Amino acid sequence: MLLFSGCGNQKFRKSVENLKAGIEGETTASAKYAAFAGKAGAEGFETIAGLFYAASFSESIHAANHLKALDALGEKMDAFKPEFEVKTTSEDIQVAIEGESYEVVTMYPQFLADAETEKAVSVVSTFTWALSAEKKHLDFFRKGLKALQNNAQNTLPAGYTVCPVCGNTFMESDTLKFCPTCGTMENQFRKF
Repeated sequence: MLLFSGCGNQKFRKSVENLKAGIEGETTASAKYAAFAGKAGAEGFETIAGLFYAASFSESIHAANHLKALDALGEKMDAFKPEFEVKTTSEDIQVAIEGESYEVVTMYPQFLADAETEKAVSVVSTFTWALSAEKKHLDFFRKGLKALQNNAQNTLPAGYTVCPVCGNTFMESDTLKFCPTCGTMENQFRKF
């Protein structure tokens, strides 16, 4: 008996759909945040640029983890091209807040419920990891917007670190020995 098969297996239908949507969303967010970082740097907002670069890297990890889960289900990702617009840093950070809010409040909770219903264990893991990081991104972006509006970049963290396994994102000043989400040792984190 095959546990996973291609398109003919309906057991994980919603999980497959959600993984594909997640891959597209996370890949787009990664590209978008990298572009937003470039714009923030050009406008002189280096700390906000660092946040965007860290979030971009994190989103790329989420996309890769979702892709691994999709492959494990015997499915392939359809080709697509990320589309987004770069505006001012203030507008870009608002777009980031809206996107992260959607992921935290709506998208990942529904994706998790579907994966749990279908008993897709690896899918539950990748969505749980992503949701954990997206909550932090939302908080960081909200603080970034407030600092930007108050001309108080100096109140933001000097840098960020990202777990290369689950994409969880931390302030560089956080004193961690390992990632509380996946257990990866802190010395493997990437700094931004």
